[in-house]
Amino acid sequence: MTSMQQLTFIKPETFEWHEVATPTIQGAGEAIVRPLAVTRCDLDLYMASGMYPMEGPFAFGHEIAGEVVDIGDGVKDFAPGDQVVVPFQINCGSCDNCRRGFTNACNTVEPFAAYGFAPTGERKWGGGLSDLINVPFADAMLVKIPGNVSITSAAAISDNAVDGYRTVAEPLARRPGADILIIGGLAQSVGLFAVQAARALGAGRVVYRDYDAGRLAKAKALGAEVIETQYGPDLRATEEFPIVVEAAGLPEALTFALRSTEPCGTCSGVFAGLGASANVPLRSMYMKGITYTIGRVHARTEIDHVLDCAHCGTIQPDDVISRSVPFSEAADAMTEPGIKIVFERD
Repeated sequence: MTSMQQLTFIKPETFEWHEVATPTIQGAGEAIVRPLAVTRCDLDLYMASGMYPMEGPFAFGHEIAGEVVDIGDGVKDFAPGDQVVVPFQINCGSCDNCRRGFTNACNTVEPFAAYGFAPTGERKWGGGLSDLINVPFADAMLVKIPGNVSITSAAAISDNAVDGYRTVAEPLARRPGADILIIGGLAQSVGLFAVQAARALGAGRVVYRDYDAGRLAKAKALGAEVIETQYGPDLRATEEFPIVVEAAGLPEALTFALRSTEPCGTCSGVFAGLGASANVPLRSMYMKGITYTIGRVHARTEIDHVLDCAHCGTIQPDDVISRSVPFSEAADAMTEPGIKIVFERD
């Protein structure tokens, strides 16, 4: 097979299936993977709709789980037929940053190298909604899927599920059993995955705020206390928490999240929002001694932890997925509302 089908983002609300060259093994450490399930990342919806501008054309889809179909001579840990999670960020596993766990900033490849986004260097990495993808550092990147974890859950664990996990895992390691507030919104599934992770890791109360009835209902089903909340500049904290997750991506929600963080507490942001800047109340943060963190997840570093939780049943990403769609309908379904869509190979 010298050519294959690839879902290509052309411009907002416009996708096309393109016939492109089939990826092949070019180096000893590479593998070819056939995507079987691709979940829609929260950011995918906003790229697809134009709310988060990105210039096409480029291959789409980056939350990938699939089957290894070919390997290079240097691949030791995988074989054709293995079902695997493919982390969305390209990382070599051996550079200084990768060895420190900073796999979102691999020194070996160009900055922000990833599947399913506009390329930032000469190489186009492709996207999950394709017949095949090339994995350049197979032994470092791929993770085998345990037998009792579904292929759809595994796809979500390549990005959004691990993003939700990391927002609470480190703070809870420092303060076991602490109460957690999660501010829901535009990072739809990440906030809900944070609910799952908080409960799996033994948090005390898990409180979820949002303005969307569907997400509130889902958070309640996942075991959180829910409070319907309309974010605004004058919204005051009614309670302070040692750990706060800001998954709304809205300026007013960030202000509210920081107001709701108790002295010497931690607030983690998962989404920089749709604008270029946001106001951060540094003076009040300084007086309270708040630690605020924001940044892209180190996907490969966290995947093993979340797969372990999925394997033992304490985290079930399938419970966040709202709809399954065949690959062939992905172009039409990409901008549909819904918390978490999974595309499965026809």
